[in-house]
Amino acid sequence: MTPTVVHLDERGRLRPAGASAPVPRDRIAEHLDRTLRVPERATDLYVYVHGWQTPPRAALRSAGRLLDSARELAAAAPGDYPGLAGGYRPWCVVVCWPSSSAPTPAGYRRVRDRAHAMSAPGVGQAAHVLGYLLGYLDAHRVSPDDPAVLTNRAGQYLHLVGHSFGGRFLCEAAQWAADPGRAPRVLGWSNPVDPRRPFTVDSSLIFQMAAPRNSFTTRFPALFAGDGRLTAPLRGPLVLTYSRWDRATGFWHLRAEGAAGIGHSGVGAAPVPQFTTRLRPPGDPYPRRLLDHRIVNVDASGRFRGGRVSRLLPAGAHSDFHHPDSAHLLLSLAALSR
Repeated sequence: MTPTVVHLDERGRLRPAGASAPVPRDRIAEHLDRTLRVPERATDLYVYVHGWQTPPRAALRSAGRLLDSARELAAAAPGDYPGLAGGYRPWCVVVCWPSSSAPTPAGYRRVRDRAHAMSAPGVGQAAHVLGYLLGYLDAHRVSPDDPAVLTNRAGQYLHLVGHSFGGRFLCEAAQWAADPGRAPRVLGWSNPVDPRRPFTVDSSLIFQMAAPRNSFTTRFPALFAGDGRLTAPLRGPLVLTYSRWDRATGFWHLRAEGAAGIGHSGVGAAPVPQFTTRLRPPGDPYPRRLLDHRIVNVDASGRFRGGRVSRLLPAGAHSDFHHPDSAHLLLSLAALSR
């Protein structure tokens, strides 16, 4: 599977590869409509945002590797994913952003501040671009039997996947894009004709998130807000992996932000109930009761350990999430979204 790429510059503006200038704000929807072509045969649409120290080519390989592994699992053990009886054909948009910095506390803070600024109102445009990207996908859907499920004309489901600062960036952007005062008109967060059909996503999976443990209370509370009309942008579960072997969100995060991060210790305080479980290997299915929660912490310390070399590197096991176990988790979320 070859993902489609969307490039953002340091201000969160949409800037096609090789372009001398960003796409004007009022031309974003036109550009996406011209460049994105969602395959009608695709069953699941993914928006993937990479993390710290990840160049575009590596981000493409990462997303492709993860989804190819998921597709192979679906074909090899269909009985473990009964929700995918109709097939599993993923399609992915990879959002690339400037994530490089020195592997130091100062470099960590620099990328942290950049990720925030790219989405902050009045500063960056990432939320606006992401809003239009999700709105483009939403515009291709038709109402299924259950109006609370986001699909398009091909019965496609939408999932968000992030790694490291990519998860932080994704949450920032989704929250700002969900604000009725900022949302582009292409979005239908609160359709007055049928309030049961807000614009939401079916599942969100973040590997080793680089953010403080209380971020969902202090930084992203609107991700779970609702007023009875299901206006929160995340309808499905938000699943986050963590590992005590992750030095980037442990050692480095501790020195940059005064405490270990989610990728090292899991979510702390949160505005909604959360649940904790362990990462399971292929062949060990996830019962719905383990993932059917607003926030799910997944302890991956037994698998995300890194090899002998990576344990000596500054980030430790921070990027050691490319295992069949990860594809199994991602695929289980897709199956249980049905």
